[in-house]
Amino acid sequence: MKFRTYKNSDLTVSEVGFGLWTISTGWWGNFTEGEAIALMHKAFDLGMTLFDAADTYGNGLSEELIAKAFPNQRDEIVIATKVGYDFVTHGEARGRGQREIPQDFSPEAITRATDAALKRLKTDHVDLMQLHNIRMEQVYDDALWKTLEQLKSAGKIRYYGIALGPAVGWLYEGVNAIRERDITSVQHIYNMLEQHPGRAMQDAATEAGKDTMFLIRVTHSSGMLEGKYTAETVFPPNDHRSHRPRSWLLNGVKKIDKLRFLESSERSLGQAALQWLLADDRVASTLPNIYNEEQLIEFAKAPETPALTADELAKIDNLYSKNFGLEPEEPKFKGTMQLPAETTAA
Repeated sequence: MKFRTYKNSDLTVSEVGFGLWTISTGWWGNFTEGEAIALMHKAFDLGMTLFDAADTYGNGLSEELIAKAFPNQRDEIVIATKVGYDFVTHGEARGRGQREIPQDFSPEAITRATDAALKRLKTDHVDLMQLHNIRMEQVYDDALWKTLEQLKSAGKIRYYGIALGPAVGWLYEGVNAIRERDITSVQHIYNMLEQHPGRAMQDAATEAGKDTMFLIRVTHSSGMLEGKYTAETVFPPNDHRSHRPRSWLLNGVKKIDKLRFLESSERSLGQAALQWLLADDRVASTLPNIYNEEQLIEFAKAPETPALTADELAKIDNLYSKNFGLEPEEPKFKGTMQLPAETTAA
């Protein structure tokens, strides 16, 4: 495993981290507590030190799993979690899938949620606290950011940032937060097949001269970039991918065929997908969706595989710019993807 340190910080994370949403939410199948903890232990043994949770994942379960898996390794792991959803009041309404519940980013709620997360984690501090799926209102809510500074001063959180979602989009929520706030980290969706608006957010940090770095989720486009789907692939009813349109599967398989040149005896396509992300030094870590030990081992070993060459990176850019030779698809983004046009007096 290799490691990176967030700029202007002492927060060092493994280049591949472990996101707990796959083992605590039921959206990727069901895991017993024993199965979940066994995967986490294996991840740690393979060098993963970053464990990314959220208070709403399993209504607190993801944080409880970290406490149970690592009762004596607090100084050896980096705990990232998220607050913002009022799951205490509305948790039972979430059910299966990615249905959202009401959010509460008031200073009182964020303070209360942080204290509750620390209790579940059985620790006195969180290494990286992320505001979970903020909207534009929160970007400009000074009271919210003051609260984070107070929690940092109290030693309850070491660093803070934002997580964007749940679906791909939220361009200006990310760009404006980077420009207006001193955030250490932005977590967002980004991969070879879904490059917009992720690349634009990362470019915004560079253009603004900010040290913000990025945690990448959905690194394999919901598993597509692992290269194992076919036109006949069928997902279980309790798997969120079963609700996607069939065109997503069929077009995705065609795109993957164009990327097979990245595979070799030394590197799988799934590993190449992570190396593509790690080619950008603004990326602090990657959070692939992990749901079995074989896949965990493959991803954990990705940083040790051959890096993508300049020619390979250029070929990927060219394929993406031409939509991999397929008919253009109508993009479906969420959040603020364009700012209102400025009006001038007549």
